[in-house]
Amino acid sequence: MPPKIRELVQALEKSGFTNRGGKRSHRNYRHPAGVNITISGKTGDDAKPYQILDVKRAIELANDEET
Repeated sequence: MPPKIRELVQALEKSGFTNRGGKRSHRNYRHPAGVNITISGKTGDDAKPYQILDVKRAIELANDEET
Protein backbone atom coordinates (compact mmCIF):
# COMPACT_ATOMS: atom_id res chain seq x y z
CA MET A 1 0.00 0.00 0.00
CA PRO A 2 1.51 3.36 -0.99
CA PRO A 3 2.13 6.04 1.63
CA LYS A 4 -0.30 8.91 2.03
CA ILE A 5 0.48 12.47 1.02
CA ARG A 6 0.51 13.39 4.73
CA GLU A 7 3.36 10.92 5.28
CA LEU A 8 5.42 12.57 2.53
CA VAL A 9 4.75 15.97 4.11
CA GLN A 10 5.86 14.67 7.51
CA ALA A 11 9.08 13.30 6.00
CA LEU A 12 9.82 16.67 4.38
CA GLU A 13 9.15 18.62 7.57
CA LYS A 14 11.27 16.20 9.61
CA SER A 15 14.13 16.82 7.17
CA GLY A 16 13.96 20.57 7.69
CA PHE A 17 11.67 21.68 4.86
CA THR A 18 9.18 24.45 5.61
CA ASN A 19 5.78 24.95 4.01
CA ARG A 20 5.69 28.17 1.99
CA GLY A 21 1.99 27.80 1.23
CA GLY A 22 0.30 27.08 -2.06
CA LYS A 23 -2.97 27.18 -3.90
CA ARG A 24 -5.71 24.62 -3.41
CA SER A 25 -4.21 21.14 -3.04
CA HIS A 26 -0.61 22.19 -3.76
CA ARG A 27 2.00 22.76 -1.08
CA ASN A 28 5.38 24.36 -1.73
CA TYR A 29 8.25 23.35 0.51
CA ARG A 30 11.69 24.92 0.77
CA HIS A 31 14.78 23.75 2.58
CA PRO A 32 17.31 26.24 4.00
CA ALA A 33 19.89 24.69 1.64
CA GLY A 34 17.85 26.04 -1.31
CA VAL A 35 16.00 22.90 -2.37
CA ASN A 36 12.36 23.39 -3.45
CA ILE A 37 9.60 20.83 -3.99
CA THR A 38 5.88 21.02 -4.66
CA ILE A 39 3.52 18.31 -3.44
CA SER A 40 0.02 18.09 -4.87
CA GLY A 41 -2.99 16.19 -3.60
CA LYS A 42 -5.15 16.01 -0.52
CA THR A 43 -3.42 14.80 2.64
CA GLY A 44 -5.46 11.58 2.70
CA ASP A 45 -4.73 10.62 -0.92
CA ASP A 46 -2.32 7.86 -1.81
CA ALA A 47 1.02 9.18 -3.01
CA LYS A 48 1.89 8.47 -6.61
CA PRO A 49 5.20 6.72 -7.39
CA TYR A 50 6.71 9.88 -8.93
CA GLN A 51 5.85 11.87 -5.78
CA ILE A 52 7.60 9.33 -3.57
CA LEU A 53 10.72 9.51 -5.75
CA ASP A 54 10.64 13.31 -5.87
CA VAL A 55 10.47 13.55 -2.08
CA LYS A 56 13.34 11.07 -1.64
CA ARG A 57 15.46 13.00 -4.14
CA ALA A 58 14.68 16.35 -2.52
CA ILE A 59 15.63 15.06 0.94
CA GLU A 60 18.85 13.51 -0.38
CA LEU A 61 19.73 16.69 -2.26
CA ALA A 62 19.07 18.84 0.81
CA ASN A 63 21.27 16.56 2.92
CA ASP A 64 24.05 16.72 0.32
CA GLU A 65 23.85 20.52 0.16
CA GLU A 66 24.16 20.83 3.95
CA THR A 67 27.43 18.90 4.14
